[in-house]
Amino acid sequence: MPNTVLVGAQWGDEGKGKVIDVLTAQADIVVRYQGGSNAGHTVIAEGKKRVLRLIPSGILHEGKTCVIGNGVVMNPLDLIEEIEAMRASGVEPKGRLFISTRTQMVMLYHRALDKAEEAARPAGKKIGTTGRGIGPAYAAKVSRTGLRCGDMLSDRFLDLVREQVEEANAKLRMLKQERRDEGSDIEVPGCVIRDYQLDADEIVGIYAVVKEKLAPYIIDTVPLLHRAKAEGKSILMEGAQGTMLDIDFGTYPFVTSSNPTSGGACIGTGLSPRDIDCVVGVVKAYTTRVGEGPFPTELYNAVDLQDADGKTMAERGNEFGAVTKRPRRTGWYDAVVARYAQQVNGIDYWALTKLDVMDVFPKIKICVAYELDGRRIDYMPSSADELARVKPVYEEMDGWMCETSNITRFEDLPPKARAYVDRLIELSGGKLGILSIGPARESTLRIGL
Repeated sequence: MPNTVLVGAQWGDEGKGKVIDVLTAQADIVVRYQGGSNAGHTVIAEGKKRVLRLIPSGILHEGKTCVIGNGVVMNPLDLIEEIEAMRASGVEPKGRLFISTRTQMVMLYHRALDKAEEAARPAGKKIGTTGRGIGPAYAAKVSRTGLRCGDMLSDRFLDLVREQVEEANAKLRMLKQERRDEGSDIEVPGCVIRDYQLDADEIVGIYAVVKEKLAPYIIDTVPLLHRAKAEGKSILMEGAQGTMLDIDFGTYPFVTSSNPTSGGACIGTGLSPRDIDCVVGVVKAYTTRVGEGPFPTELYNAVDLQDADGKTMAERGNEFGAVTKRPRRTGWYDAVVARYAQQVNGIDYWALTKLDVMDVFPKIKICVAYELDGRRIDYMPSSADELARVKPVYEEMDGWMCETSNITRFEDLPPKARAYVDRLIELSGGKLGILSIGPARESTLRIGL
């Protein structure tokens, strides 16, 4: 398999974990290049369901090397929990999992700051953060105050942790005064916070244990990857979240704090653009979004939109976050989003997931353009305010009204289902590479890849 980047082409939750799991069979090394444990990749194989937050999905394939790249912000406590869960299920990560010395860490004080900052935002200005410390960790990275995994190999590591806790406590004292919602404290699993203050001795003790457990996994992964490339090995790069949550190209400010788009794969691994041979984009046969921000084709959410078709999508698609358990907002397929994702990522092949969710709809709508202030446009506005004002322009297709999850060949799809798939690819650009018609590894049709 050529060196491949796999990206989410909507607002995340497209089914990347399953597609990565399928592609891993042909790869030698799987690298996670951005994001943190605020996102999960769900893999269902041989009747077992596993949710991976930081460890690349390739760990479930014997003999594959897995790398947590420098573009990731890694919560070491979450990683330890994940490693132990892998061992309990019969998978041993040691010797196959490597963490870049350059990978930034999400610390307990980042989680405290994340929750305190969100609480200080006024109504209507909240980001919809998961509260897992991702934003503050990336902010620390850019301000050059963050701790990297390589710091765990230093004798000064615990002193650095203590200094960071003291600085975080000073910020927390200020944020307490700005709190806009009810309550007098914040909660972070894994540590005690009293009156918006962290106990430095407790935090240092926690990270002393972390250092002992994770130090054996930490190496400089740049030479590892370039050596693999020189040996002709195949590298598969996986991101978290999706294109529309990219810090630069997403619906800013309702975005994540990194670049899930394909360009982030180079920054997050140390490989060059010339090392990437193929980009695979993952989209659902409809659209979902979690958290705040504009969503042009939205039909259903847990608060104020209760459209019956959107509710059916949510129920049939089991649309709840793999890590956060937050209900996802649902809507019709948005080809404007997909075209935009194809452009900014350079998508060669599409992996279209959850087609089976659409089996019960007599009529299915596709958003082919937007209407903005009375004008029809076929491009993605750069402003979230503009995107919030657009009205979707739909075309309608007949549904197929029969089950597809038991089909084993693309040629055997009902004609109307095949027409729907063909139209989505035509509108989105690129070629169809994978079609997923169910949650399990086995319910995947390889077409162009």
